Amino acid sequence: MSYGDLVQLQEDRTLEHKQFMDQFLKDIERRAFRFADIAVRNRDDALDIVQDTMIRFVRNYAKRPQAEWRALFYKILRNRIIDHQRSQSVSVRRHVITWFGYNKDDEPDPIAAAPDTYNPTPDKRAALDDAMEALEYAVEELPDRQKQAFLLRSLEGMSVAGTAKAMGCSTGSVKTHYHRAVHSLRAVLGDHWS
Repeated sequence: MSYGDLVQLQEDRTLEHKQFMDQFLKDIERRAFRFADIAVRNRDDALDIVQDTMIRFVRNYAKRPQAEWRALFYKILRNRIIDHQRSQSVSVRRHVITWFGYNKDDEPDPIAAAPDTYNPTPDKRAALDDAMEALEYAVEELPDRQKQAFLLRSLEGMSVAGTAKAMGCSTGSVKTHYHRAVHSLRAVLGDHWS
């Protein structure tokens, strides 16, 4: 293999890596924004935090294995949120769960835009609305670490190890926080849980 071939191979790998990075950031952007928006309760600040997180992630961790990207990204995001809250001298506040609603500024969600083949009766629709409202309120009332564990595991579908890395704690702590969150939610939601 000639020097020119090696240079071309390196350029091809660099381009492929850049494409993977671009796709990763595109895929995670909306969820990261919602996560930050829940935490800081200000859309502009949340957008700034996500953009700063993306820049720091690319600058510092782009060369890490792709399997680690998600957990590293959420760890940076969590740290940026904490930094923001400290700089704003904001005490820990209760957060509003917004991922269930439609945001007019976002692109339409393809799942939400899919035809609904489930046509509940008005009574069932009201019960579902009540259950959703109860869930949002119950999650809002969880302690911060339980809320983080619950959102990362349930909403983001992250593994215990990935959640631990993102939260900066042990897997045992994640399991404990998640278990307590689920237990609290079941206790508060009662009939809505099933």
